[in-house]
Amino acid sequence: MATITDEILLCFICLISFFFIQSLLKRKAKLRSDFKRPPSPPALPIIGHLHHLSPVIHQSFHRLAQLYGPLMRLHIGTSTMIVVSSASSARDILKIHESLFSSRLTFGMEDYNIYEGHSFTTAEYGPYWRFMKRLCMSKLMSASQLDRFMDVRREEMKKLLESLAKSSKESAAVDLGAELTRMTNNVLSRMVMSTRCSDGYNEAEVCRNLVLKCIEFAGKLSMADILDTFIKKFDLFGHGRKLVKSMEQFDKFVESIMEIHEERMKSSAGDTKDMMDILLEVHHDQNSATKLTRKGIKNFVLVSTFLYPPNGIYKSKDDFDKPSLILISICLFQEMFIAGVETSSKALQWATAELISNPIVFDKLREEIVSLVGTTRLVQESDIPNLPYLQAVVKEALRLHAPAPLILRKCTEDCKINGFDILKDTRILVNAYSVMRDPLQWKEPNKFMPERFLAGSEENIGQHPMDMKGLHLHYIPFGSGRRGCPGASLALNVMHSTLATLVQCFDFQVGKEGIDMKAGSGFTTAMKKPLICYPILRFSPI
Repeated sequence: MATITDEILLCFICLISFFFIQSLLKRKAKLRSDFKRPPSPPALPIIGHLHHLSPVIHQSFHRLAQLYGPLMRLHIGTSTMIVVSSASSARDILKIHESLFSSRLTFGMEDYNIYEGHSFTTAEYGPYWRFMKRLCMSKLMSASQLDRFMDVRREEMKKLLESLAKSSKESAAVDLGAELTRMTNNVLSRMVMSTRCSDGYNEAEVCRNLVLKCIEFAGKLSMADILDTFIKKFDLFGHGRKLVKSMEQFDKFVESIMEIHEERMKSSAGDTKDMMDILLEVHHDQNSATKLTRKGIKNFVLVSTFLYPPNGIYKSKDDFDKPSLILISICLFQEMFIAGVETSSKALQWATAELISNPIVFDKLREEIVSLVGTTRLVQESDIPNLPYLQAVVKEALRLHAPAPLILRKCTEDCKINGFDILKDTRILVNAYSVMRDPLQWKEPNKFMPERFLAGSEENIGQHPMDMKGLHLHYIPFGSGRRGCPGASLALNVMHSTLATLVQCFDFQVGKEGIDMKAGSGFTTAMKKPLICYPILRFSPI
């Protein structure tokens, strides 16, 4: 039995090696003698540059870029990608040659994705993508739609304050990160399908449990893709079949939710519609030039849930702590909610941690809030435009701790960037972590200094302090250009109001060891250790 197993393993290694060498020969044949490729670190056979990478993938890229330059070529198995690590190179990719880099790259699961062809976030730049982007900006994420859910955000904020006030009264420590995740999670769940995810058995919780299965099998399936797409088609370990089965279970569940919403819509004409109601309205619109299918709706729900797990940390499966799968899992995450509501939770944790670690900044922010709001009422969303230092704190937190540090693109035509030749279909990763710490653009780039974003500062980008649309290519927390994040407005609403309320109402004490400011493994840059602190009630609006 051992001999047979060894022979199978040997055949498998030979098969991998064959396709790896085949891919290298094809790549070499394609290159002309005058072809100039970006520099690359030393590679090993089969695995390529995988041994250079740590679990905090964007920091690994950042360290390598210090040695090999702002435009760097990496091989993971037979997959080749270009990592962009400076503001000037990002400008070339995301602005000057934007039309050549407007397509998204994908890994791993496309051959087993039952919603393939119905995705918005991974769709090729074209009529369907433009239709869905317009739908997001005009209806799903419009200012009027966000205003309709202001009471939802206010109610969830109240529940957060009640929980922290109770802990303060009991002198009990709290995991502030978990509390913030729960609040933002409930905001999203109520906006998408009018249900909280913290009320026991409900649609949102069941939906997320099904999605966790999809995460597990999609991540394992993607491992084959770093070796060779041909090997992946064999589905040697059955992960593709398991993914299809999990997605079919998810499909049936969401179909039942859609039917319930459709029945409710027939008997109700209320003005407050959740996102599911809006999507179904568009689906049934016979006059729409572009058809939104039921699969398109289900994919939208899958993506938004996939990006926002119930505990806010992608560690439900051990595989997601491995460097190889972490690199591949970044391509399974889409760009809509990851820089939207997911941004809120992670950036709020980092911003709070930075404020606690910088008491002078904390006190300065509180002084601004008290001077505008006073001491008799709670800060409101309508106060935010008049709180420039609060806005600066949020911007600086997003600069240092971009929750989506890698912007994924695919080159659609052969082109030349910074003197280097980039081939069609090359995978591009813009490392926003490096771009927003570019020493040529930022003074003391690793230091938390909100003052750099105040009007009059020499580093203040543009004439509008609240500009976060990626117009200035050295500050891109929400991406840039056509495929910039449509969920940015929601994220900022949640972030500003929550952070202001926490600073207004509480002081926070931590242990003698302080706060561990290291980033954990994964794509959304959660903190490595929980943000444990003791809330001390200072102002009670309850």
